[in-house]
Amino acid sequence: MMQSRLIHTLTPDGAPFGEQVLMGAAGDQFRASLGSGPAIDLDPFHYFDLISLATGIFSPLTGFQDHRTVEKVLDDWQLPQGSPWPIPVTLPVAAKISSQLKVSRLAALVYQGVIVGGVHVEDVFWMEPADEAERLYGTLDRAHPGVERCLSESPIRVAGSVTLIGQPHFDTLPVLTPKAMRQVIHRRGWHSVVAFQTRNPLHRAHEYIQKAALEWVDGLVIHPLIGWTKSDDVPAAVRWQSYQALIHQYYPRNRVLLSGFPAAMRYAGPREAVLHALARRNYGFTHFIVGRDHAGVGNFYPPLDAQRIFQRFSNLGITIITPAPAFYCRICRQMATEHTCPHGEEAHDQLSGTRVRQTLSAHKTLPSHLIRPEVSTVLSTFYRTQEASP
Repeated sequence: MMQSRLIHTLTPDGAPFGEQVLMGAAGDQFRASLGSGPAIDLDPFHYFDLISLATGIFSPLTGFQDHRTVEKVLDDWQLPQGSPWPIPVTLPVAAKISSQLKVSRLAALVYQGVIVGGVHVEDVFWMEPADEAERLYGTLDRAHPGVERCLSESPIRVAGSVTLIGQPHFDTLPVLTPKAMRQVIHRRGWHSVVAFQTRNPLHRAHEYIQKAALEWVDGLVIHPLIGWTKSDDVPAAVRWQSYQALIHQYYPRNRVLLSGFPAAMRYAGPREAVLHALARRNYGFTHFIVGRDHAGVGNFYPPLDAQRIFQRFSNLGITIITPAPAFYCRICRQMATEHTCPHGEEAHDQLSGTRVRQTLSAHKTLPSHLIRPEVSTVLSTFYRTQEASP
């Protein structure tokens, strides 16, 4: 059965929105006040969670969730007050640190040896990693990167509101907070804005879907995830070069914006698709493209589940676009989907991120009707460099 391109328009739930960031002298003073108390070391994954909580990406959350909230999220995909929320956001801590934590006291959050924020401790609780992994990801297979990360974490968790000190830096990649993004959208006079999520380089199927959406809205934001990803994903800095090359040559730059999405990748399939939609609502986007196997990994989730999941919700506050997979038709001689092409699969040249990665890393080429030469050059150079590295 053919999919409909638009599922439905979702109405807002009135979630609060704000930032918890201290800049300049206020940030320095807050950092100094944290220096004598307990300190929690953050890995990259949880550092990006801190950023997402403090800048409003994860609104209405203002901090790491407590045990009651985590249970509600895992069981019902919602917060205790009823707002949709699909994934727990928790902060694991080592046992030797947890004994130093006191409820209603502040603890420093440290990343790469620097105090980057603080958490107002509201709860310290035990979360069994295997139980969390199975309920969140639907499997205990450690081949799933989310499961592997979850099972390796401390079962002791800290809950509480957070404060970020200063603006985070992302290896010179431009990142707009939700507040800043809303200001840009307003300045550009965009009343409708579609966001495209990716953690991969863009090929012609992506381009086709983006430009089809751009026919119906005022602006497009290519919003690649630049937080923590698994080790074999193409690094954000390399992907960024390919995005820039593509936009420079083939997109109307007055209607397209490239900005990083500083969230950690969870590979949670349908649950993460909903999380990504809620985050894009907070940025002020009116539309969000959810493709086949969004946030999936391996064969852990049926490919269409991430699109179908939105039929369960009626209050996310954003319009979900669920395009059919695009391909190149050798008879039509253009990109198409099952909605626009009458020819059989034997005429279709399918493309995926996996095919791009395997072909280019083997020093082979893909035709320009599948991937732009500028993108192919960036990726081929990266793979050659990787092979030459000791």
